[in-house]
Amino acid sequence: MICSGIVLGAIRGDPASVLSALTDGADNSMKLILSLCGSYLLWMGLINVANRAGLTEKLAKLMRRPLSLLMPNIGEAAAPIALNLSANFIGLANAATPFGIEAMKQLSVQNGRKTTASKEICMFLALNASAVELLPTSVIAVRAACGSADPYSIVLPTFISSLFAALAAVLTCKCFEEIKG
Repeated sequence: MICSGIVLGAIRGDPASVLSALTDGADNSMKLILSLCGSYLLWMGLINVANRAGLTEKLAKLMRRPLSLLMPNIGEAAAPIALNLSANFIGLANAATPFGIEAMKQLSVQNGRKTTASKEICMFLALNASAVELLPTSVIAVRAACGSADPYSIVLPTFISSLFAALAAVLTCKCFEEIKG
């Protein structure tokens, strides 16, 4: 795309505009990245403090029963699954990724079949993809960085739509479980 933009700018006889747009885009992207860093650092710091204080283990114990209703053979994957869903709940998909990878590793070990996903793996993927978000912090940070008049106006619609998406994902998984038998 960059090359085609430069070529088209040269054909139109206005390569200075293309180069100006390139540098403006790079400048704006760096401003956005720096404004997002604060939000990510805050939440990642809080997650690390919670982990060191033992709150993540308490969260895993608290969520083990509700998660076991959806994934009966959750085993040791309860803690990373709880952390993944919690990070997604506050809108930190990037922070949730390491927990999701760890959960998938543990679920894969429990599964033992390399070519077939277990019901727990499928349900976790569905929950992770639909991700109920109470506070979409990343989107709020982007909206604030881009000068939105009300960056928080998306909180309720995001929560409601993500709740319905998670419900649809769970119901779909359960339907496919029943069909497969």
